[in-house]
Amino acid sequence: MVEQHRIVVIGTGFAGIGMAVRLKQAGFEDFVVLERAGDVGGTWRDNTYPGCRCDVPSHLYSFSFAPNPDWSSTFSPQPEIEDYLRKVTDAFGVRDHIRFGRTVESADWDGDRWRIRTGEGEFTADVLVSGMGPLAEPAYPKLPGIESFEGPVFHSAEWDHDVDLAGRKVAVIGTGASAIQFVPAIQPEVEELHLFQRTPPWVMPRPDRKITPLERSVFRRFPLAQKAVRAGIYWGRESMVLGFTKLPAIMKQAQKVAERHLAQQVRDPLLRAKVTPDFTLGCKRVLLSDDYYPAVARPNVEVVTDGIAEVTPTGIVTTDGVKHEVDTIIYGTGFRVTDLPVMDLVHGRDGVSLRDAWSDGMEAHLGTAISGFPNFFMLIGPNTGLGHSSMVFMIESQIAYIVDALKTMDANGLKAVEVRRDVQRAFVDGVRASMRNTIWTRGGCTSWYLDAQGRNTTLWPSFTFRFRQLTRRFDPGQYETVAM
Repeated sequence: MVEQHRIVVIGTGFAGIGMAVRLKQAGFEDFVVLERAGDVGGTWRDNTYPGCRCDVPSHLYSFSFAPNPDWSSTFSPQPEIEDYLRKVTDAFGVRDHIRFGRTVESADWDGDRWRIRTGEGEFTADVLVSGMGPLAEPAYPKLPGIESFEGPVFHSAEWDHDVDLAGRKVAVIGTGASAIQFVPAIQPEVEELHLFQRTPPWVMPRPDRKITPLERSVFRRFPLAQKAVRAGIYWGRESMVLGFTKLPAIMKQAQKVAERHLAQQVRDPLLRAKVTPDFTLGCKRVLLSDDYYPAVARPNVEVVTDGIAEVTPTGIVTTDGVKHEVDTIIYGTGFRVTDLPVMDLVHGRDGVSLRDAWSDGMEAHLGTAISGFPNFFMLIGPNTGLGHSSMVFMIESQIAYIVDALKTMDANGLKAVEVRRDVQRAFVDGVRASMRNTIWTRGGCTSWYLDAQGRNTTLWPSFTFRFRQLTRRFDPGQYETVAM
């Protein structure tokens, strides 16, 4: 049996749930949300590693239409964010629209509508919206001999809670955003921790604190107070854009804060040299932690900077010939950001896949619409990521644009809309021009922000309020349209 709907949304993270809520509020009832798991939450459901929390302040990392006065701290832990998404799902009545246990295997435009195949049935839709974020599929390095390793091996995004790490000799591969959170959490219980570092990150102090019961009471009784706090955080974060995109020299001053943080927490000069980056702050993702450096400075932790040559049944051999005896391997190697799985799932006009359409790099008009893919919209698409603020703000901007597109289609009797290639090209050229002098391209590093050609196809190179202005209204004149 094939389920037919006006709109199909994929994913139930912030993008998919936000889309569902706004569709319902706008009067669109004929929609379903496909979710591969058994509950909502996206990356905040899947990432359950010890110490997992957000690095954007809680009051900003939430929907504008669903403030949460009960955050326990200024930077929310993972369980609270997952619980928040569940509560929003139920409070706004969208759970009945969700089809759980539906892993999307393909989505094809047949010239008339979208046909979506899952392992548990097929769906058709006039409009398809992808809410599959870039932090959904773990990235695994190709390590020679890994299949021979005799102990547990898992990724931070697929944490194996059945493995008791107490007394184990653990190898952690990677020193990115996840590793700097779980390394301090597991360091006290493991016997040895061998941290394999390719490039050290810049780590800034985390200004985290508990939100007092009095503050939470004020937020519940006076919602405007929480809105004011949110606005203050937003504009404070927005001021950081200047350093990232307009005046990279500013980052040299911010870097001094990170240098002092490092010097105060790592006294050993040899270790300090190992964990000191050789690129400008901001070129890679800026990390926040007060306990990472103290953890790596503990006697049971070894920071390994030589490359991995091979994995043996009982350890890891580095390029200097040293064998590090370990019985557990944990990947902290991030996600497939510029190699999104959705690229192989979605096929537009003439059966062209997103991967083929993006053979020269990911691109989309406003990070949302793609030429050659009628009635298809992406949330958290190319060049919508942020290095300074809340992705929820960007997601809500895109959602408003898509809802306006649907209303425009109804008002004008349009069956299909497809962004014009010249419009997409002009937008992408503008983004790439704005990217040339940013810290991400001139900061002296290689990061997951960059694709195989060295282009930053992930981040938005300007103020977020500028993106909101651009997505405030759907312009049918920028699209090829087909009437009913």
